[in-house]
Amino acid sequence: MNVRIDGQEIEADAKATCGDALKQVLSGKKFKTVVAARIKANDSWRTVDLSEKIPADCSDVEPVYADSPEGLAILRHSTAHVMACAVKKLFPAAKVAIGPAIENGFYYDFDYERPFSPADLEAIEAEMGNIAKAALPFTHCKVAKGEAANIFAAEDEKYKLELLDSIGDCEAGLYTCGDFTDLCRGPHVPHTGFAAASKLLSVAGAYWRGDEKNAMLTRIYGTAFADRHALDEHLKALEEAKRRDHRKLGRELAFFDFEEEVAPGMVFWLPRGMLVRTIIEDFWRKEHLRRGYEIVQGPQLLRRETWEKSGHYEHYRDNMYFTRIDENEYGIKPMNCIGHMLIYRHDLRSYRDLPQRYFELGIVHRHEKSGVLHGLLRVRQFTQDDAHIICAPAQLEDEILRVIHLVRDLMGLFDFRFRVAISTRPEKSIGTDEAWELATGALVKAVEKAGLSYEINEGDGAFYGPKIDVSLLDSLGRQWQCSTIQVDFTLPERFDLEYVGQDGERHRPVMVHRAIMGSVERFIGVLIEHFAGALPTWLAPEQARLLTVTSVCDAAASKMRDELLKMGIRAHVDVRNEKLGFKVREAQLAKIPYILVVGEKEAQSGTMAVRLRNGDNLGQKNPAEIAEIIREDCEKPFKQGGMSYSFS
Repeated sequence: MNVRIDGQEIEADAKATCGDALKQVLSGKKFKTVVAARIKANDSWRTVDLSEKIPADCSDVEPVYADSPEGLAILRHSTAHVMACAVKKLFPAAKVAIGPAIENGFYYDFDYERPFSPADLEAIEAEMGNIAKAALPFTHCKVAKGEAANIFAAEDEKYKLELLDSIGDCEAGLYTCGDFTDLCRGPHVPHTGFAAASKLLSVAGAYWRGDEKNAMLTRIYGTAFADRHALDEHLKALEEAKRRDHRKLGRELAFFDFEEEVAPGMVFWLPRGMLVRTIIEDFWRKEHLRRGYEIVQGPQLLRRETWEKSGHYEHYRDNMYFTRIDENEYGIKPMNCIGHMLIYRHDLRSYRDLPQRYFELGIVHRHEKSGVLHGLLRVRQFTQDDAHIICAPAQLEDEILRVIHLVRDLMGLFDFRFRVAISTRPEKSIGTDEAWELATGALVKAVEKAGLSYEINEGDGAFYGPKIDVSLLDSLGRQWQCSTIQVDFTLPERFDLEYVGQDGERHRPVMVHRAIMGSVERFIGVLIEHFAGALPTWLAPEQARLLTVTSVCDAAASKMRDELLKMGIRAHVDVRNEKLGFKVREAQLAKIPYILVVGEKEAQSGTMAVRLRNGDNLGQKNPAEIAEIIREDCEKPFKQGGMSYSFS
């Protein structure tokens, strides 16, 4: 039969496998990096093992390389099987659960009499190396569910039996490598040799199927790459990420703390961190006022009936906290939209009053499970930089564009690259098809008018409307979900929002929900990791620290510190009876942008020796000169974008 192999027409034997066909076209060196094949039959593509025979109706066969995104996912899933094979050999009593590929790696869950120790991980990794060296083939077969059940029952693999019960088909796919057989759809790499560039990373607890009512399993995380060099680069990046971990730096810089026994998932802001937060919030309020927003604030508690009316009670109540007051049930707000709609309803609006742009740094609470809490990045109480734009349908596209420009300016201020995705209607949603189509179309047009490329995330919208999701890329290339822009025709209908049009009739407005930072807490956590704690000078809680060489210089240093404070510079003085080298080192560890040394010579001349936190020296400067240098440093990132600096 004739098929196109990687774009080249060839004649393939009727009994040929996908691997046989690809081998005819690809060089030996190139073929060795192929882990699977994509085949096209009846205008439909699917990914299969190289050992699968080419179907009679196949028109195209394409290689899936190990270093491609799809190839890495297959490789990592296969490496999870290799890890399970090693665990079963070393710990025969361990029961296996699930082992998928995840972003940048894989994991496998095991039920064992005790958690695995670091020494266990070393032994498992060594055995994985042996299995990889053996280059054992991955073999695939389909058997009747009853036969598969007998296989797993004989091995007392209760979790596999439970998974088998959930399969709707009458057949089950099994993959075997070495002595380990797993229930799996595949595809997999041809042999275990592809798993050579792998590394086990950590151990954690995980409930079976994510349900805290089920057994607690041990989850082993690992990663795998197409070659050793790529693995080494990734491990270096992981080490750098550990160095930048905001939880570690937050403690070292005395920014924030957590008291898990008192308030799990809620932040205690220490003075230095609260100053950072205050600077961000003050800047953000001024920027919103400059862009035509009005600052509002709604209550923390609303009657349960209000949440039922909005649809949050039906779709979001598991993530909410509730309390009773005077025999009535109240919900603590997880978002600010209802308060803003009620503020809009305070007056009857004319078309001349639109759009109404309401901005609130609103404290919200969400019932996150304890297992997902993670420093500032996932908390139960946070401050959302929330805004709701209520406008006429004809204004919608322009308002979305304005928000996109604000997103772009903020990302530019912190030197973030970003990606855009448009998320469409989910299965569980409210509103008419017509409204969803209008809302989705407005988002697409605005993104395209802004000149941004985008992806479509099918079915990932909010329950009340489609949305734009913006993911920022930090200095390590990691992706963080950040801004969101959501279009909502439904809640204005439910809360009977109206405006009087040019025709004198009452009309229904549309509402845009948007958050740019997402949450102040999370954004600060990302900033700490992005800058490795060395925040830009305009945002640093302590912009300058004066270090005295001897106590003779204390009075002069304190006087110059006071001069800097009067000029709007956040400065402190260190007059401790310590060696200068020690003081300099502490200032560098505290990520102070400007380190100002005052010796006897400087005390007499009213100057300071200026050293930057990166080690550069700027020579002797007086307080006025230093203040000007710091102001210029603060203004620099703002001059490059569409924002203004005014924090004197």
